[in-house]
Amino acid sequence: MFDKILIANRGEIACRVIKTARKMGIRTVAVYSDADRHALHVEMADEAVHIGPPPANQSYIVIDKIMEAIRQTGAQAVHPGYGFLSENPKFAEALAAANIAFVGPPVGAIEKMGDKITSKKIAQEAGVSTVPGYMGLIEDAEEAVKISNQIGYPVMIKASAGGGGKGMRIAWTDAEAREGFQSSKNEAASSFGDDRIFIEKFVTQPRHIEIQVLADTHGNAVYLHERECSIQRRNQKVVEEAPSPFLDEATRKAMGEQAVALAKAVGYASAGTVEFIVDGDRNFYFLEMNTRLQVEHPVTELITGVDLVEQMIRVAAGEKLPFAQEDLKITGWAIENRLYAEDPYRGFLPSIGRLTRYRPPIEIASGPMAAAGTWHGDAPTGKTAVRNDTGVFEGGEISMYYDPMIAKLCTWGETRDAAIEEMRQALDRFEVEGIGHNLPFLAAVMDHPKFISGDMTTAFIAEEYPEGFEGVELSDDWLKKIAASCAAMHRVAEIRRTRVSGRMDNHERHVGEEWNVALQGTDYTVRIDADHDGSTIALPDGTSHRVEGSWTPGDQLAEMTVDGQPIALKVGKISGGFRIRFRGADLKVHVRTPRQAELARLMPEKLPPDTSKLLLCPMPGLVVKIDVEVGQEVQEGQALCTIEAMKMENILRAEKKSIVTKINAGAGDSLAVDEVIMEFE
Repeated sequence: MFDKILIANRGEIACRVIKTARKMGIRTVAVYSDADRHALHVEMADEAVHIGPPPANQSYIVIDKIMEAIRQTGAQAVHPGYGFLSENPKFAEALAAANIAFVGPPVGAIEKMGDKITSKKIAQEAGVSTVPGYMGLIEDAEEAVKISNQIGYPVMIKASAGGGGKGMRIAWTDAEAREGFQSSKNEAASSFGDDRIFIEKFVTQPRHIEIQVLADTHGNAVYLHERECSIQRRNQKVVEEAPSPFLDEATRKAMGEQAVALAKAVGYASAGTVEFIVDGDRNFYFLEMNTRLQVEHPVTELITGVDLVEQMIRVAAGEKLPFAQEDLKITGWAIENRLYAEDPYRGFLPSIGRLTRYRPPIEIASGPMAAAGTWHGDAPTGKTAVRNDTGVFEGGEISMYYDPMIAKLCTWGETRDAAIEEMRQALDRFEVEGIGHNLPFLAAVMDHPKFISGDMTTAFIAEEYPEGFEGVELSDDWLKKIAASCAAMHRVAEIRRTRVSGRMDNHERHVGEEWNVALQGTDYTVRIDADHDGSTIALPDGTSHRVEGSWTPGDQLAEMTVDGQPIALKVGKISGGFRIRFRGADLKVHVRTPRQAELARLMPEKLPPDTSKLLLCPMPGLVVKIDVEVGQEVQEGQALCTIEAMKMENILRAEKKSIVTKINAGAGDSLAVDEVIMEFE
């Protein structure tokens, strides 16, 4: 076994590999750019080597710099994580030439399967059903349009060396094919240093289901069942689960056996994933094979008890797999939510800045991983589990240079319903401040009827949130429970105020029993009957709620029970009440005396400023190009400019017909959020 491993990556996956290496008694080496000098993975590793400036193409994907770090530290093996150099055959060749073990598949497998064009040809030759498409190289946008017409719209334009949603576009028309080809080509060159593009048929109403495979160098290969990855946005996965709520046992077995056959056909060794698109009749088609560890690997670990990173390391050291196919059972259900540094209220655009508060829920060990001794946490086992893979910490910076994912929150339960409920509770307890983030959106998905039923496709987000995410409207039942909780919290705050003022020893005489609680466009006049254990809150309709909890003024998380049901409210202070965040809703809750409430209803509403004649930069980023000029008439939907942030190009379009009167930015400019790019008549 190796004594020292270098991790050629950053963020949460680098931290994840370090945890397993530490458990195995293996020393670790981190690499870092200027932007990551104080990153969590640098702190966790036994050694760390600086490799250059923040842009990945000047640091993390420069092979010579990684090789120099290996020479400096004497590392015997390299784990590439995912992204960056993980599927670069030249990197694997350089390691082999230096007699350094690559914790990944053989170079030949990377070359055959890592290239999406070649992998499809091999899959076809192996008898695997594939999606119709054009596997040859495409020279320019006009050829892309011609091929798209031959295949038939809609089509998917994809980077050959792509992954993680980068370099992918769906086109429904010639114009979209032309534009999508160029954007995909640009993103592919920027992210992977390879701008080759191919086109395939886009299957409507699909489900994205992938099979985890694991193979050793002794001819053994197994599949560790499937992951459902259909909740996607911009072709990037947001929510994953294992197993799939859609597959039956026969389809699962057929997909698994086909994935293993493909792996064996290319002499695969290590962990890999075979991705399929599955239609409503459970017909499945090969999409691609990722010759690396997947982002969503934790859900597979949670239902099987197998530490995939450990097995990758052992395979790289020449060991045999310790189990056969019949040993791999599915136990319970696991769900993963990806926490992204992006603002769901601004079209999910990237957000950067300092994490002024970062408090994940407490990790709880349970299920197959705890039973197998492969859990990294210290908590006791039970009927549910919570796991959070992260690469950040409170006070740390979210950089514009890298992928916006900052954590992967996973839950496990004995049933799917149990895993979903545990995820709801974990999301409610996850505190993040200082940046825009998608926690509210994730909470909304967990409560969505389509997700709960398991009846979703890759079009889920586009169909259910066609105008974007605008928050959550809570049900009357939840509003009453929150109103009751806030009334009880307000009473505690009032008692604190009387103690601080020192008005009377018997301070509770000065705290009223009747209050008006206003939230989400409605209000309740409630009466509080308090005792030593909590409060009973009577509502106007004759119902009441029993509220108990240990919240004190200043706490930003209120762990309450309402009628015996545990709820967690994120709490902020506003004038005359609280800012409450719960289950995807962001509420201003005002608690007033009945007279104050009467007067508040007479106050005029403050209107937001008019920005309809301005194009504002929706996120921090770099101007790639300006598509219009002063005096030009633009039409609704016309491209105005392109902004690049976190390795993704974002095209900003005109919302209505107008004339450009002023342009305040040019290509190469770095802009802040809400900076004015151009003005209109």
